[in-house]
Amino acid sequence: MKLVSLVLLVLIAFAANSVLGRMAIGWGHMDALGFGLLRLASGAGALVLLLWLQVLRSGRLQGGGLLTGGATTVWEALKGGAALTLYMIGFCLAYKGLDAGLGALILFGVVQISMFGWGALRGSRTTTGQVLGAALAFAGLAFVVWPSGPVQVPLGASLLMAASGVGWAAYTLLGRGAGDPLRATATNFLVATAMMLPVVAVLFAQLHVTATGLALAVLSGAVTSGLGYALWYRVLPQLQPAVAATIQLSVPVLAILGGALVLAEPVGLRLILGTTAVLGGIALVIWAAPKRA
Repeated sequence: MKLVSLVLLVLIAFAANSVLGRMAIGWGHMDALGFGLLRLASGAGALVLLLWLQVLRSGRLQGGGLLTGGATTVWEALKGGAALTLYMIGFCLAYKGLDAGLGALILFGVVQISMFGWGALRGSRTTTGQVLGAALAFAGLAFVVWPSGPVQVPLGASLLMAASGVGWAAYTLLGRGAGDPLRATATNFLVATAMMLPVVAVLFAQLHVTATGLALAVLSGAVTSGLGYALWYRVLPQLQPAVAATIQLSVPVLAILGGALVLAEPVGLRLILGTTAVLGGIALVIWAAPKRA
C-alpha cells in the first residue's frame, strides 16, 4: 500500500505540472520555453536546498560530494541531465505546433514503445496480458484526448514531441539505477538547466513572462517537478518497465480531471468512458505482470 500511495502521489504531481503549465502558457502568462527553463532552475534550487538541509541535519556528506558520489557519478549526471533536457526542449518547442491531445498521444505513445522495447532488450519479460492492458489504456487515452474536427499533424512539431518522448523514457529508465533519488534528481536538474540555457539564449526574443507566470513556473519547478521527479526516482526500482510505462498513461486523464476541479472545465461521458478504459488497462498490466519467484 505504501508503494501504491507513493506512485499515486507521483502521478498527481505529474498531472499538476500539466495544469500549472496550461494556466501559465495557455492563459498567456508565459511562453513555453521560458516556463520550461524556470521549471528546471527552480526545481534545481529547491532540491539543492533540501540536500543542504540533509547535510546540516546529519553533520556530514553521505557517499561523496553534495551532488556527486555513490551511484550519482558525473557520467550518470550527464546522462540524466541530457535526457531531461531532450524531454523539456522537445516538449516546449512542439507545444505551439500541436493540438494538446495529439501531442499527448505522440509523447506517451513514444514513451510506451521506448520503455517496452528497452525492457524486452534487457530481458524483462512482458506477458500477453500486459501488452493487451497497455493497448487498452492507450486506446482509452486516445478516446479522451483525440481532437475534435479535422486533425493536422505537422511533421516538425510531431518529431519534436517524439524526441521529447524518447527523452522522458530515457530519463525514467535511468532512474531505475539511481542509488540516491534526491541527489540524482538535483544533479539532473542542474545539468539540464545549464544545457537548456544556450537554446533559450538563441530564442531570447521570443520569451515572455508575467509575475503570475513566474509564480506558476516556480511552483511547478520546485514542488510538482523537483519533488515529484525525486519521488519518481525513488519508486522506479520497484516497478517493472512495462508497469512504469503504462501507469503514466493516466497522467493526461488526471490532468483533465484536475482541470475540471481547478479550472472548472467540463467533464463529459467521453472522459468517464476513456478514464475507465485507462484505469482498466493499467490494472490489467499490473495483474498480468510476471510473478517473481
